[in-house]
Amino acid sequence: MTSPTWRIDELAQQAGLTVDTIRYYAREGLLSAPERAGRHKLYGPDHLDRLERIRDLQARRFSLAAIKALLDSDRPGLEGLFMGDEGRQYTLDELVERSGVERDLVDKLGAVGLLPAPERIGKEAYDETDLGLLRSVAELQEIGMEPAVLVELGKIYVRHFRALQHDVHDMFAGKNPIELDDDKLVAMQKELTANAARMIPAIDRVLNYVHQRTIQGLTLDAVRTAEATHTGVGGVALDD
Repeated sequence: MTSPTWRIDELAQQAGLTVDTIRYYAREGLLSAPERAGRHKLYGPDHLDRLERIRDLQARRFSLAAIKALLDSDRPGLEGLFMGDEGRQYTLDELVERSGVERDLVDKLGAVGLLPAPERIGKEAYDETDLGLLRSVAELQEIGMEPAVLVELGKIYVRHFRALQHDVHDMFAGKNPIELDDDKLVAMQKELTANAARMIPAIDRVLNYVHQRTIQGLTLDAVRTAEATHTGVGGVALDD
């Protein structure tokens, strides 16, 4: 840690917080103990940086438990994965009202995991991303997709992404047969852990690419089949 510089009142002034707030963060385990210099307890730039990161995550409505987990990971920048969550926050009732989706359907989508509760990802409220999902659901309803199909579609996606996550975890844990000796595997695990803030967005881009290309390919196949057989979605016969 950089040599301590400020007393707690001076740190509060630097951070734009109250002394009581800093003491509260310390009690909750969010801030490391100051160093003693004679009769004084002194804080340094590392404390100030931590306070700024806490304030940034709180502005995105993360719970204190989630903030502590992110900061204690000792990988600065990991919270950057949640950039873009600073917009308006919503209760479930507000989400339902703004999306135009019936509450019963919203509850069912939550039950299958397509619309996770905020606390599941360390948040205190729903946000614009959740609203965007429900507006897409509303659009699918408008063009004829039945609620039961939407729920089953959500269930399928969640189930397969969870299976995908499980398989990826097993691979990185060395449970799947790959041509990599133990020393190289451990070295890779350590390197990826240290660079998680870069790894996760990169994997996300790969997954989005595969998903997009798969949908494009399936769509083109469906169009060709429809033209050849004069059928529509699911093989339904089209009227002449």
